[in-house]
Amino acid sequence: MNTVKVRNLELGGGIPAVCIPNVGKTKEEILTLTEQYKSMPMDLMEWRVDWFEGVEDTQAVLDVLSGIREKLGDTPLLFTFRTKKEGGVHDMDTAAYIALNKAVAVTKLADLIDVEIFTGDEIVSELIHAIHASGTKVVASNHDFDRTPAKSDIVYRLRKMQDMGADIPKIAVMPRSKRDVLTLLSATEEMASDYADRPIITMSMAGLGSISRLSCEVFGSCLTFGSGSMASAPGQIGAQELKEVLTSVHNALGN
Repeated sequence: MNTVKVRNLELGGGIPAVCIPNVGKTKEEILTLTEQYKSMPMDLMEWRVDWFEGVEDTQAVLDVLSGIREKLGDTPLLFTFRTKKEGGVHDMDTAAYIALNKAVAVTKLADLIDVEIFTGDEIVSELIHAIHASGTKVVASNHDFDRTPAKSDIVYRLRKMQDMGADIPKIAVMPRSKRDVLTLLSATEEMASDYADRPIITMSMAGLGSISRLSCEVFGSCLTFGSGSMASAPGQIGAQELKEVLTSVHNALGN
């Protein structure tokens, strides 16, 4: 499997990366959290821009983005507008979503940009092409907050992301039972072992799915999300605790 290099971070090899989501609402809060998270075991930071109070003002977004980049230095940044239908907090029409992501790509300030794979194939292809043209990587994503799809469906979604040219496919699903968690883990192993030629990110959400965040290296997921001061999704574990467990598992595997 090929790895993906973003600045000083190589995804898909070694201990899975810890990503801390920044869900600040104001410019001041976002930049303060960025500074705070730099002292934590954070391999990259995700800016969840849908939480930002000025998200409809592209220039305001770019202004904050510039401030984040300055504070992060060489730490990679994932830029994410999460739509409401996939668990985000702000409603934005598709045209504005496309324009925002393209505007961010042009700046080259973000190292990775999240693109929701079920926004529409034509739109997704257009966005991936535009983001790649800027030299930025794409995390294609899908989030199901209601259920855990069948194993074959999870694998299908991840393969679709790969086939459409995403650098890193990502899926997060909600378990309703322990068996659902096993379904996600089994789908991850199948994708990683049989189909993936690049790193993938998978997780089962909520407390029930927390084991998927800890055992990701065993089953083939290259990254997991750990909370800083605030979680962006149910079941996130504190970044410090997460890093310690991931390191222990990695050492036990003898990798």
